[in-house]
Amino acid sequence: MKNIHVLAIPYPAQGHVIPLMEAARCFTNNGLKVTFVNTEFIHKRMMSTGSEIDCPSDLMRMVSISDGMEPCDDKNDLGKLTKAMFQRMPTILEELINDINRNDEEKITCIIADFCMGWVMKVARKMGIRLAAFCPCSAAVLAVTMSLQKLMDDEVINSRGVPKDQMVQLSTSMPVMDPANFVWTCMGDPVTDQIFFDHMFLEGKEAAEAADKIICNSTMELEPGAFNLFPKMLPVGPLLATNRSTRQVGHFWNEDSTCLAWLDQQLVGSVIYVAFGSITIFDQAQFEELALALEDTKKPFLWVVRPGTSGSMDYVYPSGYVDRIGTRGKMISWAPQQEVLNHPSVACFMSHCGWNSTMEGVSNGVPFLCWPYFADQFFNKTYICDIWKTGLGLNKDDTGIVTRGEIKSKVERVLDNDFIKENASNLQEKVMDCVRPGNLSNKNLNSFIDWVKEGNDL
Repeated sequence: MKNIHVLAIPYPAQGHVIPLMEAARCFTNNGLKVTFVNTEFIHKRMMSTGSEIDCPSDLMRMVSISDGMEPCDDKNDLGKLTKAMFQRMPTILEELINDINRNDEEKITCIIADFCMGWVMKVARKMGIRLAAFCPCSAAVLAVTMSLQKLMDDEVINSRGVPKDQMVQLSTSMPVMDPANFVWTCMGDPVTDQIFFDHMFLEGKEAAEAADKIICNSTMELEPGAFNLFPKMLPVGPLLATNRSTRQVGHFWNEDSTCLAWLDQQLVGSVIYVAFGSITIFDQAQFEELALALEDTKKPFLWVVRPGTSGSMDYVYPSGYVDRIGTRGKMISWAPQQEVLNHPSVACFMSHCGWNSTMEGVSNGVPFLCWPYFADQFFNKTYICDIWKTGLGLNKDDTGIVTRGEIKSKVERVLDNDFIKENASNLQEKVMDCVRPGNLSNKNLNSFIDWVKEGNDL
């Protein structure tokens, strides 16, 4: 029997891999065959965790291709990585597809690509394969991307993506945005900013416009303005909720599940969960300030401290800290976050506000303490604090430090704020309702899968 075969390819970062993997599991659960393409570097990291992909083994195939960089190149240099991918990966991907298509029973009938991998559009067009764009971040980020020409015409940004000094609102039903926080302006240096703008966003805009379909890991309840502005974007999220009965996959570190037994020992609604994703880096001074703030709260806390993330060295706790904290705090290198946030002991989530973490927190009704670091996280904080009103922001002082006093004060305020707790609970109910059978995200996902299947007969 001939398989309906799709190829899925994310941007090589954990926040992009995880949601597309969740989508791929939905596809296999509906009988589609998926070849999931990571870069060699990302594939190796995923496989090293030993996590099993909970889907039919004959329908999911994990493969890897070169990202175009040399073995000695720094994979953390996002500008160099992005430039290499866009220059070299099209030829490599085309070769992979040609190899797969040699078997008539296995031919790729649809490519589902992260919109940040706009170069895939050219491969799909050249090979006559239908293309769907996937948005792993907020629909608002994709709406900004699809509005780039208008933003240039209105002189909100110049032709190179550099923002002017004015706020912008894409529509009256969308939040006001600060162009200084557009994703491509937050890469750390002007050269990398320019590479991101040219390759990921200008080409991403072209790919999204050319794609036959666009699916987004979000919901109409969370972002009505963005979805109404661009009806081509279809909300199918939160995908993690669709796969809630299975373990999340796509992580780059081994999860430490001992924290779940520790959570079982804590009072309901008492624990501060602290996790800043896969990219955030603090200097030693900020790390110590956070550590002492958590000590000062006198509350139990679960803190994810990734190893080796302060440059080439691991963080150093303040003198005597671990002994003073005792069993009140638990520090681990990586958490099974979905299970943690779903645990009744968790009271709030101190987060970098990456979109996956945002969706996980929202889906579990957990109030936020927002500490954005990078890219779209600043805008996600706007959603959480100003639009949904499910959290508070942490502010830096004049020296650029979030002080222990600021952290302690905001922890106390969010834990005592019934308004925020009620908003978080109400939003959880609305978001989780979206994926139930017959409701919008569920209907959109099923319609998309039907579209893929119909294309097999074209």
